Amino acid sequence: MFRTYLDRQIAARPELFPEAVSAGYNFHDMYQSRKLKLTLRRIKLKQRREVFSIRPSFVLPYCVARTDEVEKALYLRLWGVPFAALSYVFGRNAMFWYRAWIALGRANLVGATAKSEAVMPGDLIVDEKITWVAGQEVSVPTTASGGCFLGITVSERDNTEGLQAAYGEFQQEAKAVFPAYCPRSVCTDGWAATREAWRLLFPQITLVLCYLHSVIKIAARCTGQLRQEVLTRVWDVYHAETKSKFSQRLRRLEQWSAKQLSGGVAEMLKKLCRRRVEFTPAYDCPQAARTSNGVDRLLNHLDRLLYAACYGHSMPGSLRLAVRAMALQWNFHPYGKRLREEKPMRISPFHDLNGFVYHPNWLHNLLIASSLGGLRL
Repeated sequence: MFRTYLDRQIAARPELFPEAVSAGYNFHDMYQSRKLKLTLRRIKLKQRREVFSIRPSFVLPYCVARTDEVEKALYLRLWGVPFAALSYVFGRNAMFWYRAWIALGRANLVGATAKSEAVMPGDLIVDEKITWVAGQEVSVPTTASGGCFLGITVSERDNTEGLQAAYGEFQQEAKAVFPAYCPRSVCTDGWAATREAWRLLFPQITLVLCYLHSVIKIAARCTGQLRQEVLTRVWDVYHAETKSKFSQRLRRLEQWSAKQLSGGVAEMLKKLCRRRVEFTPAYDCPQAARTSNGVDRLLNHLDRLLYAACYGHSMPGSLRLAVRAMALQWNFHPYGKRLREEKPMRISPFHDLNGFVYHPNWLHNLLIASSLGGLRL
């Protein structure tokens, strides 16, 4: 009966199992978890002679607890509820909840989130969030697309070398799952180190400068009666249908600005017009994001959680696991009631990206999706 069930699961969801399982397997042994009094089986692949445990999604890794017993408490971590509060309400101790939650960040972020190469986004959005670890400033380079976190880590250096190593984690995780993966485009802010890091990681990629960052800088310096007119003209440039129209509207904006504006607003508009060649590649890659909204919304959520936790307290390595746990929980969290009422077919960011879920419960779904650590073995 167990073999029949397992064969059915392998046929239905081959991405959750080692590739060599299709060549056959034997039952290797079974063992009992002392913590949960649960018997688990292990299989041995005939082709590679490797041994794998078969763990059901109703228990957490290392059998620390049953999923349904801790799911609601871990769900509250999406809103930054402290571990001490979880301990007070749900029992156990704060360190148990910390370890159970941070363990979510150990899986391959790309492999757990995108379950096939066909759904892996080719157009990315990246940005860095500034935060602190034990009082020292660090950055959190983040890669996003399709409403999901695809890469996130902690970097102590914000120069080209530091950001290349940080974004290189996303490159390594993506290629570990999809070896031929090469993104078409990436939307960045104007930070030169970020753009150079992506040029070095993916030489063929199309770099698109975020238009929204320039608009925000202009809006911050523009007050009074001209504010609405300035912003209307700036967004009119953005909505140009072709590259030639975009360039033409940008030149007219620069001419108008030279006659009508002065000070910081005029300087920001002049800077916007000078960066034309960094905006126009978006017209050569129509699917590319032209603003960083897609990553800013995710980073706003991350920023609230980090603020609630008073930022990092120990070492960058611990903060790295924490932000990855936050990212994976976001990717699998169920949408709220208001959104579900308006769009009942939408379930979670994972569902939006892949078009299905393995299980209706978010934590079961996450544990199943992170089978093999999110890798393809």
